[in-house]
Amino acid sequence: MSAPVFDPTGLEPRSATDEQRASGPLARTPEGTWVVLGHAEAMEVAGDHDSYSSAVSRFLQVPNGLDGVEHTAIRAATDHFFGPEEMAAFEPVLRDVARDLVEELTADVGPAGTEVDAVAAIGAVFAVRAQTAWLGWPAELEPQLLQWMVDNHEASRSRDLARTAEVAERFDALIRSVIRPRRAAGAHAPDDVTNRLIHQRVELPDPEVPDSTERSLRDEEIVSILRNWTGGDLGSIALCVGVLLTAMSTRPQLAERLRHGTYEEAVAIVDELLRIDSPFVSNRRVTTCPVTLAGQEIAQGERLLIHWTSANRDERTFPSPDEFDPAANTPHNLVYGTGKHVCPGRPLATLELVVALQELLAVVEVAPAETPGEREIAPVGGWAHAPVVLIPRT
Repeated sequence: MSAPVFDPTGLEPRSATDEQRASGPLARTPEGTWVVLGHAEAMEVAGDHDSYSSAVSRFLQVPNGLDGVEHTAIRAATDHFFGPEEMAAFEPVLRDVARDLVEELTADVGPAGTEVDAVAAIGAVFAVRAQTAWLGWPAELEPQLLQWMVDNHEASRSRDLARTAEVAERFDALIRSVIRPRRAAGAHAPDDVTNRLIHQRVELPDPEVPDSTERSLRDEEIVSILRNWTGGDLGSIALCVGVLLTAMSTRPQLAERLRHGTYEEAVAIVDELLRIDSPFVSNRRVTTCPVTLAGQEIAQGERLLIHWTSANRDERTFPSPDEFDPAANTPHNLVYGTGKHVCPGRPLATLELVVALQELLAVVEVAPAETPGEREIAPVGGWAHAPVVLIPRT
C-alpha cells in the first residue's frame, strides 16, 4: 500500500493535517519527503536516534543538527544555561522587561481599550527584548532583530533557498558582531550568557591536541548555537504569544486562572493551548538504514518531516483534539518535541510565555477584536496577525 500524497505548501498546518490524517498517519509530498502525521509515529521517529538522523541541513546546526556522541557532548555543555538556577535568576529581569512593555502598550489606553496585533506589537517586541536581556546583547539591536524576524518569516514562506541563505548569513553576521568585542575584551568582557558560552568547554577531542578529551567551542559552533537559541526563539515566541492571547480573548476563565493560579498551573495552561494550536510545526530527519514505519517500507537516505502540529492533534491519542484538558493531555504533549533532540530552550520559552501573560493580564483584560485575524501557512503555524483588544482592568 502506497502512502497518500500530501503537499503542505501554502496550507494552514492545523486544518490541513486534521483533514489529511483521515487517510493515515503517514503521507508523502510530491517531492518524496515522508510526512509523519501520527502521534505514535512521531514518537517512534524522534525516539530512534540510530535509524533517523538529525543531520539534514546543508548548514551547520548546533546542537539540533548533530547526532551521536557529538550531539550528546554539546548538549551536556550547553543545557545548563537553561537550568533551574539560571531561570530563577533571570525571572526578575524578565518581569521588568514585560512590565516595561505593558506600560508602553497601555500608556494612552482609554476605558474602551485599544486594538493591537498580539504577534507583532506584543510577541515580537517582547521576544527580542527578553532574548537580548538574557544573552546580554545591546538594546540597540532591537530594530535590527525585529526587521530580521520579518525578513526571515518572508524568506521561509517564499521557500527560496537563496533568499533563506542570505537572511541566515545576515543573522550570523549580527551574531559575530556581538562575539568579536567580547573576544577582544578578554577578561574585561561582561559576565553574561554570551560570554560564558564563548568560554564554554566541551568534552570532545581536539584534533590539534594529541590525546585531548576536551576542547573549546569553535567560533562557527558558537555562532550556530546562538543562531539556534535566538533565531528560533524570536519568531516562535512571537507566534506563541499570538496563539495564547487569541485564546485568552475568548476564554476569560483561563485568564483568571493565569492571574491567580500557581506557576505550575500557568505552565500547564500554556502548554495545552500550544498543543491545540502549535506554531512549532515540524522537524526534519533522514533515514540511516531501511525502516518500516506505519506499515511503509522506507529506504536508507529517505527524508522525513515529523509534523508536531499534526501529532499533537492525532485523534488516536487526543480523542477530542480541540478540547482543553491539561490533566489528560500533558503526558502526551509534543509541543517541544521528544527524545534526545527535545528543544533545549523549553525552560526559557516557558518562562518567557508565562511571565508575558501574567504581567499583561495583571493590568488588562484581553477581548476579541473586530479586525479578523490571519492564519499562518506552512512551514509556519499559529497566527500571522492576531488582533486583540486590551482593556484596562478596574
